[in-house]
Amino acid sequence: QVQLVESGGGFVQPGGSLRLSCAASGSIFGMTAMGWYRQAPGKQRGLVAVRTSGGSTNYADSVKGRFTISRDNAKNTVYLQMNSLKPEDTAVYYCMISIARDYWGQGTQVTVSS
Repeated sequence: QVQLVESGGGFVQPGGSLRLSCAASGSIFGMTAMGWYRQAPGKQRGLVAVRTSGGSTNYADSVKGRFTISRDNAKNTVYLQMNSLKPEDTAVYYCMISIARDYWGQGTQVTVSS
């Protein structure tokens, strides 16, 4: 079994910052990647950022330069630092890890509004 516990979502004004955390536990040996996806109302879930076990990162064009993904290997935790937030960043953010298959967190709401 794999468990993912997300935290850090909330409400923030445009230009503000939030940091999301996702702690993984259970049968996570052989994990190849950890990342974040998001889904806004009426839209499909899409990639925000992903970090492989080798340290490579990939970001959606819309968040490059504003968001940073990082990982604490000792804690099996992945973070998403989100700066200069915009209203269009409003979505439910999901943590994902890849082992033999993809596992998903429960999602955390991020709302950016004035």
